[in-house]
Amino acid sequence: MRNRLAKFGLMILSLLSIAAMDQPTENFNDYPVYEGTDLGLTYTAKSSTFKVWSPPAAQLVLRFYEQSLGGKARKTVKMKRGPQGTWVATVKGNLQGRYYTFQAEIGGKWYDEVPDPYAYAVGTNGKRAQVVDLKTTNPSGWNYDTRPNLKNPTDIILYELHLRDLSTHPSSGISNKGKYLGLTEEKTRNLEGQFTGLEHLKELGVTHVHLLPVFDYLSVDESKLNEPQFNWGYDPQNYNVPEGSYSSNPADGAVRIREFKQMVSALHNAGIRLVMDVVYNHTGVTGPSNFNQLVPGYYYRQNDKGGFSDASACGNETASERPMVRKFIIESVLHWVKEYHVDGFRFDLMGIHDIETMNQISKAVHALDPTIYLYGEGWTAGASPLPDEQKATKANVPKLNKVAAFSDDMRDAIRGHVFTPTDKGFVSGKAGLKESVKFGVVASTWHPEVDYSKINYSKAPWANGPDQTITYASCHDNHTLWDRLAINNPMLLDEERIKMYRLALSMVLTAQGVPFLHAGTEMVVTKKGEENSYNKPDEINQLDWTRKYQYKDIFDYTKNLIALRKSHPAFRMTSAAMIREHLKFIPTEDDNLTAFLISNHANGDPWHTIAVIYNGSDKVHPVILPYSEWKVVGNGMAIDVKNPPVIRNSGVLVPAYSALILYSATAPGRSGGMEK
Repeated sequence: MRNRLAKFGLMILSLLSIAAMDQPTENFNDYPVYEGTDLGLTYTAKSSTFKVWSPPAAQLVLRFYEQSLGGKARKTVKMKRGPQGTWVATVKGNLQGRYYTFQAEIGGKWYDEVPDPYAYAVGTNGKRAQVVDLKTTNPSGWNYDTRPNLKNPTDIILYELHLRDLSTHPSSGISNKGKYLGLTEEKTRNLEGQFTGLEHLKELGVTHVHLLPVFDYLSVDESKLNEPQFNWGYDPQNYNVPEGSYSSNPADGAVRIREFKQMVSALHNAGIRLVMDVVYNHTGVTGPSNFNQLVPGYYYRQNDKGGFSDASACGNETASERPMVRKFIIESVLHWVKEYHVDGFRFDLMGIHDIETMNQISKAVHALDPTIYLYGEGWTAGASPLPDEQKATKANVPKLNKVAAFSDDMRDAIRGHVFTPTDKGFVSGKAGLKESVKFGVVASTWHPEVDYSKINYSKAPWANGPDQTITYASCHDNHTLWDRLAINNPMLLDEERIKMYRLALSMVLTAQGVPFLHAGTEMVVTKKGEENSYNKPDEINQLDWTRKYQYKDIFDYTKNLIALRKSHPAFRMTSAAMIREHLKFIPTEDDNLTAFLISNHANGDPWHTIAVIYNGSDKVHPVILPYSEWKVVGNGMAIDVKNPPVIRNSGVLVPAYSALILYSATAPGRSGGMEK
C-alpha cells in the first residue's frame, strides 16, 4: 500500500545486489524440518543451552562478549550437530547478562556473526543476543495481569498509534518521551488541563491500542538516541525482541523487556488491550539478515531468475509456506502472547503470507485465548511467485479462520482513491460511490440490497462475518483524513471540511464490522500535508496535544460516537445473517445520500429501530422514514443521547455533509418511503 522502497533508502538496494549473489542453489525441500520447540536459548542458573537450525552449515561457532557493541570475544565455543539440521552447545555456569553471537561456515565461506533469529533479548542495535532470565524481567504484579474483558470481536474499537508520537510533543505532559514508559504515565495533561497519553485513551473509550512496530527494527541507531531519529519500524531485525530505542537503556536487554511488560500492564489496568503490528512478510535487509547468515536463501522466496522475489517492495519476501519459516512465525507470535500478554496482531502485507500459515497461526493463538484478534492488510505491494489461490489476500478472506482484513473499499469510498490525492470521496460529494458505502455498512458481507457490480474494488462479498472487516478512513499510511480533505477540497473553508470530517467519523463508527481510528483523528491530526512520513521528524508525526483543545468539539463528537457504539449492540452485530435480518437500506434517489434502518432490537439492542442517514452532498436533503416518534441523537454536529430532540412526523431534513442518527423505542407504524 505504501511506497516501501522509499522507506529504507538506496543503501538497501546495494545490499540486495550483494545478497542475491550469495544465495545457494540447493533444493530447500531437502532440508530437514526440526520438530522441537526449543530453538534458541534455554537458560538455567547452572547452564545454558543454545540451539540453532542451520542445515547447510559445515561448522557453527558460538561467541560470547562482555559488551553489547565492540570489544573482542571472551569465549568461543564450537557447536555440535544436533538432530534435524540443528547445531547445539551447552555452556556451564550462570551466563546471565552475557552477550553472544553465532557464525556459520557454509560452502567454504564464513558468514557474518549474528544473533539467532529466535533470540529473546539483544543489546544495542540488536547486533548481539543476550542471555536473560525472562522471569527476572516481570514487573510487580505481572503474574496477575489479565486481559480486559471482550465478549465479541465486533465490540472492538482499534486505535492505531506510533509509540513515539504519543509523548514527544512539548504539550504532552509526559515525562518518558518516546518510550514504553510514556504509555504508563497516569493523569498527564496538556497546558489547557485536558488529559493526554494513557488517560486520553481511557477518556476516548477505545478498546484496543494498535502499536506500529515495537519489535526490534533496523533503522534507528540505538547508540545515538540523543540525535533526532524517527522511523515507523517496518524494517524488522529481531522479531522476538522489543525495540530498544523505546527503552531507557537499549544496551541491557532485560530493560526493554521489563518496560514493554510495564506498558502492557498499564494498558490492561486501564481496560485497554494491546495489538502489535507485526512484519513477518519481509526483513529490513536481505543478504545480511539473521536468517540469511545462518540458512542462506531458505527464508525467502525466489523469482524465476533465481533472485529474491519482492512482493513487499522492500527487496525480499519471506517464504511462509516453507516449514521452518511457518514454524518460526507461529512460535514468534506465541512468544509475544505468552511472554508479553499481547492481545492481538496486525499483519503487515498479509497477502504475502499463505493461507495455511495464517490459519495455523489462528489455531495456535486461539487455543491459548479465543479473544485474541488477528487482522492484516489483504494485499501485497508487488508480484509474488506464491499462487493467488494460496495468498492471504482480501479476496481469500473467506478461506481464513478468525482473521480479518482492512476494507479499502470503504476507505476509498469515504475519502477517495488512496493514491490519487485530488480524488474526492463520498464525504466530499463524489458521485458513484453509494454501493461501495453500502458494502462498507454491511462490513463486506453478502446483503441482497447491495449491487456488487457497482462497488469500487470488490465485485463480491469477501467477509464471512462482520468480525472479518476492518472499517476505516485513514491510517499511518498516506495522508491523514484532514490533510486529504484539505487537498481535494482546496477552495472550501475549514468549517465546511470539518462537516465532511464528522461525516467520515460517523461512517466509520456506525457501520458494521470493526472500526479503526488513526491516532489523533479525534483531534484532527495533521502531518502538514506529508503523505509518506515514515522517517520524517517528530514535528511531522507527533500528536500535538494543543489540538485537543483547538478541536474539542471533534474530540467530544468522536468520544460520544464511540460511547454510542459501545452502548448499542445494533452497531456491533455478530454475524452476516444477523445483518441481513435486521439492516435494511432506505431507497434514495440522490447518489450522495445513503440511509438504512436497523430494526427489531437488533443484537439485543434496547432501541427498537435505529435510522442512520449519510449525506455526502452540499445540499440539504429531506428523507421519509417509517412514521413514528423519532429521537435525533446525532445531527451531524453533536451526539446527544440524554436529551435528544423529538421528531413526530415521517420527514427529516439531512444537512449537507452530515450524518443523522435517530432511534425509535417502538415499532414504526408503516414502512419507509422514498426520499422526497
